[in-house]
Amino acid sequence: MSREYTLQRAPSAATINIDYRSELNEQQYAAVTAPPGPLLVIAGAGSGKTRTLTYRVAYLLENGVDPRNILLLTFTNKAARQMLDRVANLLPVDASGLWGGTFHSIGNRMLRRHGSALGYSSGFTIMDREDQKDLLNAVVAGSGIDPKEIRFPKGEVLADIFSFVVNTERPIEELLAEKFPYFLPLLEQIKDVHLRYERRKKSTNSLDFDDLLEKTLRMLKEHEEIAAFYRRQFQFILVDEYQDTNKIQADLIDLLAAEHQNVMVVGDDAQSIYSWRGANFQNILAFPRRYPSAQVFKIELNYRSVPEILQVANAAIAANVQQFRKQLSATRLTNSLKPAIVALNDGGEQSQFIAQRILELRDEGIELNEIAVLYRAHYHAVELQLELSRRGIPYQITSGIRFFEQAHIKDVAAFIRFVANPRDEVAFKRMVRLLPGIGGKSAENLWRSWEESLGETTPVVAGGADPGSVNMAGSPAGVTAPGYNFGDRLRALPVGARSKKSWEQLAYTLDEIAPHGQPNQPTEMIMSIVEAIYDDYAKANFANYELRKEDLTQLAAFARQFKDIHEFLSQLALISNVDAEPAANQTGDTEAVNLSTVHQAKGLEFHSVFVIWLTDGMFPSTRSLETRNAIEEERRLFYVAITRAKDELYLTYPHMRLNAGYGDMFQRPSRFLKEIPTTLVEDWNVRRG
Repeated sequence: MSREYTLQRAPSAATINIDYRSELNEQQYAAVTAPPGPLLVIAGAGSGKTRTLTYRVAYLLENGVDPRNILLLTFTNKAARQMLDRVANLLPVDASGLWGGTFHSIGNRMLRRHGSALGYSSGFTIMDREDQKDLLNAVVAGSGIDPKEIRFPKGEVLADIFSFVVNTERPIEELLAEKFPYFLPLLEQIKDVHLRYERRKKSTNSLDFDDLLEKTLRMLKEHEEIAAFYRRQFQFILVDEYQDTNKIQADLIDLLAAEHQNVMVVGDDAQSIYSWRGANFQNILAFPRRYPSAQVFKIELNYRSVPEILQVANAAIAANVQQFRKQLSATRLTNSLKPAIVALNDGGEQSQFIAQRILELRDEGIELNEIAVLYRAHYHAVELQLELSRRGIPYQITSGIRFFEQAHIKDVAAFIRFVANPRDEVAFKRMVRLLPGIGGKSAENLWRSWEESLGETTPVVAGGADPGSVNMAGSPAGVTAPGYNFGDRLRALPVGARSKKSWEQLAYTLDEIAPHGQPNQPTEMIMSIVEAIYDDYAKANFANYELRKEDLTQLAAFARQFKDIHEFLSQLALISNVDAEPAANQTGDTEAVNLSTVHQAKGLEFHSVFVIWLTDGMFPSTRSLETRNAIEEERRLFYVAITRAKDELYLTYPHMRLNAGYGDMFQRPSRFLKEIPTTLVEDWNVRRG
């Protein structure tokens, strides 16, 4: 029987004496100085979570734990570096041996050392998303599948499917049934592509990003000597943002912590909002069951928001059944201004209210950078972007590119641009490249043939556009003679046999949206384009197909306010170009209001926050109304939105909204608003002057 012998760390010559009681509040102190063993720290919004983790690392080092025996797992390398830098400022010790970084970076480090156990050399290539997409497309091409014949998922969508399979540890068929049901008829082909893709990666000594987790976990499970080595090394494991971990990440932590059980996980179950990308909310809820001896600490003292906002936040999350209950309390003094609930007539009036209030806040000395408008989905900000542009209020999109600059919006707009101006080369090529079997070269040849068919005459669509109006390509808009027929002209062009069917569909669709050269109303055109052509294309090309479909439905609704396609296209051009200086905005050189989805705003804070479109079906979203779990995640999302605000909070909803069909839709206030006691908020009655 072997004898256990522990090497003690040599004492440092420097005197280390952190006064933890004066540096931390009581709740933080209890977590930081807890004895070894499994620890769950529920750290509420704005409660100093990073500070708690940083001081825990310092506490371990000060108590003689060797840096090499500490593993710090975060969701960004930047977060790990910041914590370690703060530790270095607290303690005059060399902590360079500490392993700190993202799950993927730690997996990469292990595989570089021991990947040969799985047949990979230490010099393996890590493919980025573009490399992965290209390899998957090559695998599909070599598997006998003809994407010109069937709408098989493209490489980018396959990458998302396979990523979900890895991170949720679920079989492909189960995942398709839940997230991509329209691909179930292709299940066997997708499985075959997956096998071929795995073999191709192995033969080229390449790994994708998800392999850094999946291959690491498999290596540790299949090779006990490697697992035992790391279990001995990592005597203390600390995990940041534990509520955002997925199944494979939780399994990796459990495997490494199996021997010592010294694992501290820090997070906030009330801010678990990423199930749509694989995060498993049950990881944090079930931690005390997986570690029966776990101590649970709650850090509820908030340093960010005024008491009035925290009272609303506490009320907003109270209805959730699955949670660790806590009550955020404020360190800041009251500002005597209650959060506002603002009912508006429609989306247009909501946008006007927000724009006017933003200007008033700016006059009160609040910089635009300290103001945020948060929403459940990107398309909720369509009317607001137009209103801000009209008023010359600069804004930046935290959650990505502007609505009208997204690929799927520009794709559908290309059909309308082409109908408005048949000499629009950019629109024509973008439109035809959406069809199966037509690439860049084919599009160029078809354009030349189309241009020749037009001759010297420039047929542009009827509609009575103003002489100065422009379409999105910047070409003058004009008028065609009645009787112009797009379909007949397109059918006369030389198209390859494999593209005949889709080309005929294009010709039919253009005749449908502009019969005899007379364009339908923009809303009808959009709906016809999506139904006839674009819906199938979006399914095969976008993993977030459902979100993009919602965007296009909103585009159709937005288009209802324009009487003809020239006015509609002019507005799209205006909003795409006015104040469009993303480079300056993103670098912070220009003061700008922040527009963001709530998901993208997590971790940020602002003086004043507007949460908009708080109606049932918008926030919470329609898709979430079917199950309790989905509703509870929506409620957590609402909680995250509220807790971004430091001083002022505005919760707005319109009574009516534009529908893609005819007529307005009546909107019910979000059920989340009804759960907030009326004594905690102030109703604003908005009237027109």
